[in-house]
Amino acid sequence: MNCIVIDDDALSRRVIEEFITRTGFLELKNSFQNAVEAINALDKHTEEIDLIFLDIEMPEMDGIDFLNTLINLPQVIIVSSKEKYALEAFGYDVTDYLLKPVTYGRFYKAVLKSKNIHDTRSKKEIDEIFIKKNSALVQLKYDDILWVEALENYVIIISYNEKFTIHFTMKSIESQFPASQFKRVHRSYIVNLSKINRIEDNSIYIKSNDGIKAIPIGKAYKDRFMKDINLMGKQ
Repeated sequence: MNCIVIDDDALSRRVIEEFITRTGFLELKNSFQNAVEAINALDKHTEEIDLIFLDIEMPEMDGIDFLNTLINLPQVIIVSSKEKYALEAFGYDVTDYLLKPVTYGRFYKAVLKSKNIHDTRSKKEIDEIFIKKNSALVQLKYDDILWVEALENYVIIISYNEKFTIHFTMKSIESQFPASQFKRVHRSYIVNLSKINRIEDNSIYIKSNDGIKAIPIGKAYKDRFMKDINLMGKQ
């Protein structure tokens, strides 16, 4: 996995760089002392990077601003001296949150989690899944899925003809569904981009057999979602 480090703390940056070189499945591609340098270098090359180690408190552009800036953001592991940013960071679906000083054991646990996600996403994408319903496995085409909705410890997969309630997390669904077709737009919703009828204000509208479904766009997801869609007439 190709990695970069973004941290204005030279000592912390060197520690993460050393940990990366000690980990066989990671390759350090670059290291930056601030997010502005990283943005300029990565603006058109984010597809070449699999994982970013990102500090939060930095001059000029902080880590949260950085998360809001890049299109098609790769996996991110936050490395911060303060715990208070964790809730906001996880709203951007970061892979993990490491508190300084970071031990190699904790580092390895985080990057192994990242590798598992990376390996799952790298598998050949097929156009269907099988969902367990009672004692049977039901074949469901990705193109037939309208959206996915969180319900406590379950998720509901809504298709044209049926609703499937499964014991899964939104994070797991997001990692297994084709990233080019399905986007997380809210803590409780993942939508099939090809099924969107229109977008107004902070809502997405999708046609279903029950009529028009209005799906909210979460504040933490809106900027990234608007960058991901094929938007014509940008100002």
